[in-house]
Amino acid sequence: MDDSTAMLASVQERLRQRERHLEAIHHITAALGSVTSLTEVVREALRVSLDCVGARDGSVALYDRERDKLVYTYVIGAKADEIMGMELAPDEGLAGAVFRTGALRVSQDFQQEAERSRYVEEQLHYHVRNQVTVPLRSPRGETIGVMQVLNKDAGDFDDADAEVLDILGAQIAIAIESARLYEQARVAEIVRYIGNLSHDVKNMITPSQTGAETLRMVAEECYQRLEELLTPENFPGPLLEEAWSALDALRALYPEMLDMIMDGADAVQQRMKEISDAVKGVVSEPVFERQQLSPIVESVMKALRLVGEKAGLELRYVPETELPDLDLDQGRIYNAVYNLVYNAIQATPPGGSVTVRTRLGGDEPGPGGTSVVLEVSDTGSGIPPEVLPDLFTDRIRTTKSGGTGLGTKIVRNVMDAHGAQLQAESELGKGTTIRCLIPLARPGSE
Repeated sequence: MDDSTAMLASVQERLRQRERHLEAIHHITAALGSVTSLTEVVREALRVSLDCVGARDGSVALYDRERDKLVYTYVIGAKADEIMGMELAPDEGLAGAVFRTGALRVSQDFQQEAERSRYVEEQLHYHVRNQVTVPLRSPRGETIGVMQVLNKDAGDFDDADAEVLDILGAQIAIAIESARLYEQARVAEIVRYIGNLSHDVKNMITPSQTGAETLRMVAEECYQRLEELLTPENFPGPLLEEAWSALDALRALYPEMLDMIMDGADAVQQRMKEISDAVKGVVSEPVFERQQLSPIVESVMKALRLVGEKAGLELRYVPETELPDLDLDQGRIYNAVYNLVYNAIQATPPGGSVTVRTRLGGDEPGPGGTSVVLEVSDTGSGIPPEVLPDLFTDRIRTTKSGGTGLGTKIVRNVMDAHGAQLQAESELGKGTTIRCLIPLARPGSE
């Protein structure tokens, strides 16, 4: 081959590479052009990158500044479920090395890489043959994460593969930054909407609270007036006894009803404030106080008594033993118990029952020693066996029409904050029992 032929072949090869680069950019632009969700951006970017270089597996790890961790946000491959969500220190493994230096790295023989992390190989039994680790750099030059492309289907990764992935990495970083900006703008809009909604809810609830207080004062005045009128002189014979009986029944009921209205209105306003704060990123820390669990459970049962009656159910609270004081965040525990009882009501057909029990844990030791056991049992439809293991995890799949599984997540978060354990037993057609083991001494407390 003479010099001119070799030069022509070289030019043709460069042209093919440029065509490949342009095609890759076209693919990534087409895939990401209409995507605004960060998760969708990462998934589409990784899929296109693997297709462009003919690789089998890959992952994208983004840097979480608050936790100072590289978090595997999306993974494609045989061990995707195990690797998804895994965290690395920003100086750990090849991902950490590329994140720190901002330089692309091609590993033709991954086993020879001294900086490789052995966790995936040894714990997940996953073999990596070759790999390209690409830094994801924002338009400002900041490295926001890394993309790893593994196990090329045929042969080794060549220079052309590295160039394509480098180009794709730059496009992916831009798309990720755009998605983040979109999400920030969307959150800002939600914050504004929630703020307005919170204000509207307060305005709508205030007349109910004012009306309830006014009704309480008017009722007391009426009772005083009726006491003056209900005398043997005015109502001779059995009529007086009947009048007093009707008056006593009403007098026993109305204070509880008014208290429920006032407490419910206060709770709605407090929850709206918490929602507004949470959307803004202001999440209040738990406030623990030494107190009894039983009064909190009793207040939940009182609030849901009418709901249970309307559903044709019997609601029972059975405190089996006297309980010691616990470190509790009253508001959070109330929300957890409320969600457990309310979910049980919804799962139980008319004629059934929901029973709450509290007792000292004997052969059921909680974290750090003896615990208080809070148990919510129903005679409902039960939970499918395939759903039960995920009941208090992020993988929960609700079986209720229109349900989100949010109630069980609230329960889990509250119990985690109290260092408590959760247990669930269920049998289809017979019912479910949820058990919370709350330690007497909360981990981390004096």
